[in-house]
Amino acid sequence: MNLHEYQGKELLSSFGVRIQRGIVAQNAQEAVAAAKKLTEETGTGWHVIKAQVHAGGRGKGGGVKLAKNLEQVEEIAGQIIGMDLVTPQTSAEGKRVHQVLVAEDVYYPGDSEPEEYYISVLLNRGTGKNMIMYSTEGGMDIETVAEETPHLIFHEEVDPAIGLIPFQARRIAFNLGLSGLAFKEMTKFVTSLYTAYVESDSSLFEINPVLKTSDSKIMAVDAKVSL
Repeated sequence: MNLHEYQGKELLSSFGVRIQRGIVAQNAQEAVAAAKKLTEETGTGWHVIKAQVHAGGRGKGGGVKLAKNLEQVEEIAGQIIGMDLVTPQTSAEGKRVHQVLVAEDVYYPGDSEPEEYYISVLLNRGTGKNMIMYSTEGGMDIETVAEETPHLIFHEEVDPAIGLIPFQARRIAFNLGLSGLAFKEMTKFVTSLYTAYVESDSSLFEINPVLKTSDSKIMAVDAKVSL
């Protein structure tokens, strides 16, 4: 069973994985109310409106847009809800959008530039071990990365009987080129993510992108979860 983004994020958050926070809305008026509440809770000034359908590439089809004020929140939510969203992973007819996730803007300015990464957790059926697949090329289709720059994809196999050991989490953070606070945050993120994968009995976690914010927080901006 595939979860919507907001459901996947709720699951991750329950295991201590930092997420981009958001509130689901069924119509434009609910989206405005969600945006106001999100601003009160997080301080975010801008909001990201994200179509909730079971398909990747939503941004390419116009299903993910940034709103810089409440008027834009209402306008964009009204445009997305009810549309037939066509992405590279849907049919030509697309998928009807019934709800949106109103999310906080996490690409705020700070001491460093935000960076995007790709991390997934899945079972390697060939070895019978769980596998963390990750790359510095976050935000891109992993199939494209594998085809064009396969050397930028790393794998970490985890023995289910032993679990993820701290050295492996540190190696992932190192291979992603992180240091300082971001390095510590990534090791914590990966450890919590793997725990969530095992404890929820999931078959796939795909977090694309994982974001390093301008103040070195590590969080899941998107979440594809299959139970």
